[in-house]
Amino acid sequence: MRFLRAGMSFAVALLCCLRVSYTPVDAQGINSELAAIADYGGADRSARILAGAKKEGVVNVYTSQTVDDLAALTAAFQSKYGVKLNAWRGSAENILQRMVVEARGGRFEVDAIETGSATMESLQREQLLQPVNSPALADLKAEAIRPHHAWVGTRYNVLVAAYNTGAVNKADLPKSFEDLAQPKWKGRLGTEAESSDWFGALIDALGEQRTLGLFRKIVATNGLSVRKGHTLLANLVVSGEVPLAIPTYLYKVAQLKSGGAPIDWFGLPPVVARFEGVGVARRTSHPYAAMLYFDFMLTDAQAILAKRHFSPASAKVPVSAEDALPAGTPLIFLDPVNALDQRQKWSKTYHDILALQGR
Repeated sequence: MRFLRAGMSFAVALLCCLRVSYTPVDAQGINSELAAIADYGGADRSARILAGAKKEGVVNVYTSQTVDDLAALTAAFQSKYGVKLNAWRGSAENILQRMVVEARGGRFEVDAIETGSATMESLQREQLLQPVNSPALADLKAEAIRPHHAWVGTRYNVLVAAYNTGAVNKADLPKSFEDLAQPKWKGRLGTEAESSDWFGALIDALGEQRTLGLFRKIVATNGLSVRKGHTLLANLVVSGEVPLAIPTYLYKVAQLKSGGAPIDWFGLPPVVARFEGVGVARRTSHPYAAMLYFDFMLTDAQAILAKRHFSPASAKVPVSAEDALPAGTPLIFLDPVNALDQRQKWSKTYHDILALQGR
């Protein structure tokens, strides 16, 4: 498995128009306390963090987790620690915008963040995250750990194709992206509107000329129904409005399937995966509770995520058999640094391809 360059949606463009002018965090007051506990590795680390978190009583989290996933994780966190978890839900773009705007205004309300890797990397570049050295990192897959330790992967979303089991026969499923250009798929294909990072990863893996030529042919021959949101796209597969969709999140398809919906997934090689990550805000009024949440997401939460069909970052928590890619399937991870650097290029390329429809 390896990292590939990719683009992302317009989120990071916010940094261009909302560039903050605050002074980087110094080592005064609450920040020095956070820096000390974030780098502490003594045997009593967990006990010290929990004691401090209980005194603080609450942790404020910005997250992109879905309502159901957030409810499961929140219940487990509060039950185990007796610390209240206040969550504000938003898209990765909205989380980035809110934190940058708040920092520019001298407001630091959030304690911890859990969202997509490119947004986490953006927050790191803006010096809004506190580097953390947690013992929990030793149990994680190497791809989950960034060299700066300002954020760490909690789980990775595997981007697969999904199909309506009542509208598409399993025996007829395409074996490659080239197969999607066959005329039998005319009017039956869908894609996600803001998946330029996934598209960029394919370009890096398959070659730019080959990938652009292939998708131009798919669009010209069969068309692509473009929908915004991976969850929406998966639900349209369930309804039959989009018989076959690329790309969708494996975990969401698996959740729908386990609930009895007529949907299943398969991988078109190379399969792309994108990490979600957790980080601690560099300016926080609840440093111990923030650290407690950070460690929770890398420990107890890993089994909860796996049970909910996610691919956990922990090397000790296996992906369930029903959610595992077939043996030998090539899996590549998006590199969040290159996702930012290549954002504009891949976004323009992807949307130019989608705009060819009807021409």
